[in-house]
Amino acid sequence: MTRQLVLSSILCTALLLPALASAATVEIGGVKLEDRVTVAGQPLLLNGAGIRYKAVFKVYTAGLYLGQKAETPEAVLAATGPRRMTITMLRDIDSAELGKLFSRGMEDNMERAAFSKLIPGVLRMSQVFSDHKKLKEGDTFLLDWVPGTGTVLTIKGEVEGEPFKEPEFFNALMRIWLGPKPADWQLKDALLGIKKK
Repeated sequence: MTRQLVLSSILCTALLLPALASAATVEIGGVKLEDRVTVAGQPLLLNGAGIRYKAVFKVYTAGLYLGQKAETPEAVLAATGPRRMTITMLRDIDSAELGKLFSRGMEDNMERAAFSKLIPGVLRMSQVFSDHKKLKEGDTFLLDWVPGTGTVLTIKGEVEGEPFKEPEFFNALMRIWLGPKPADWQLKDALLGIKKK
């Protein structure tokens, strides 16, 4: 009888462990973010997360996932292996407008010559956002860098077209939030895991 109890308690623990391991979440602006995700078979850690504000309005929650923690933009851009940026809308927004803001954010944080090489990809990304018309509060999209594949854009759970092959494209996107002219300075610090004192 005792042996049976021990075995059943071991079995219960074994069944609970995966649930406990995957249960860790962080809540930012009412959005729950897993502290760990898997991209292309690689485990990634939540490097940092925060809210994008426009004036006093909350626009979206963003989370940056990396293979290992990074506290500087340079370390994020130099990271090898898969990376992910997840964005969840906190208000309804015109998708085409968001696509334009992303394009502007990339352009503002790059040298003109480097940006001009990415224009075909930028135009394609803008078109993808335009096709969606609206992103509603609670909608999520993912920007994944997968080595050997490219940047994979997933909107509301659907992968959008072919990956963006240029390795520079993902880093150009990251500069929207981490570049010298970020979309939101507080969000930049939050994504880098920098705690305000």
